[in-house]
Amino acid sequence: KPSISEIDRIRIAEAFRIGDEVQNKLWTDWSNAPFSMLLITDDYEFLIRHPKPSDEFQSIGYDKLLKSEVFWRPRKFQKNFIATFPAFNKMPVIVVGKAENTTDKTSTRWVFVVLHEHFHQLQFSKPTYYDDVNALNLYRGDKSGMWAITFTFPYKEKKIVERFRHLSDQLVEAYNARRSSEAKSKLINYLASRKEFAEILSSDDYRYASFQLWQEGIARYTQYRMAEISARSLRPSKAFRELKDFTAIKIEADRLLKTTLDEMLTLDMASSERVVFYSFGAIEGLLLDEIDPKWRSKYFETKFALEKFYPASINK
Repeated sequence: KPSISEIDRIRIAEAFRIGDEVQNKLWTDWSNAPFSMLLITDDYEFLIRHPKPSDEFQSIGYDKLLKSEVFWRPRKFQKNFIATFPAFNKMPVIVVGKAENTTDKTSTRWVFVVLHEHFHQLQFSKPTYYDDVNALNLYRGDKSGMWAITFTFPYKEKKIVERFRHLSDQLVEAYNARRSSEAKSKLINYLASRKEFAEILSSDDYRYASFQLWQEGIARYTQYRMAEISARSLRPSKAFRELKDFTAIKIEADRLLKTTLDEMLTLDMASSERVVFYSFGAIEGLLLDEIDPKWRSKYFETKFALEKFYPASINK
């Protein structure tokens, strides 16, 4: 029968272990979200931690390391795929290629990309998530869900590109000054510019940008915070540490933060389009950690509007 390679079993087990041990330290009740995964290899796909696979899957038995029955089918997805969606029924599934076939290539990076996708499982599994997304009224007849990627945002409009570039610089300034005597003035300047940017967008475009910052930006924030918390509180398993491409979790956490800040300094909406919201939303999340460490407790009740988490006395 087809089987998952040993290196992939170790990687998946480490992602599950870190998730299970750390997730509730960051997001309350994250452990109630599903953590099912479809691993894409060169020839096959393996479904793990899924309670009800479709008939096209065959069981290869229970895997003690993965603590799950494992199912397989011939490969259907691209080998470099990384996404989370309800692949087989209403349960959101992480659909991901082997590390070597993705842009992240190595084990430690891949594990925290999986945890980024696991956060999407938490978002998507909230009872009103899909109703709330539909209420944004942005799908314009596209009920496939692809509108979230293909939405016609004015990415190349000169005025919007320039204002977003300026806004990105001001967010970095506010973040860098977060523990200095300039913290309040930098924050006030940033929030004023944020409102000015919102005013030059149409209502649909503003709702779309806010949706992406809330969803993808905070997923990137969560990816970093999971690495940062794990580096302080968790020792990788012996099997994971012995992988040839293992990197210490602290090194990965530092790399993620540096990469995100570097992206902020070079963000070009005209060329990167939707991807600019990932790093921007991540830095907003880190700035909010400094301003109000309890902001995450309101995240799922106040959807698609990170600006509402700033203090009302400043955010006028």
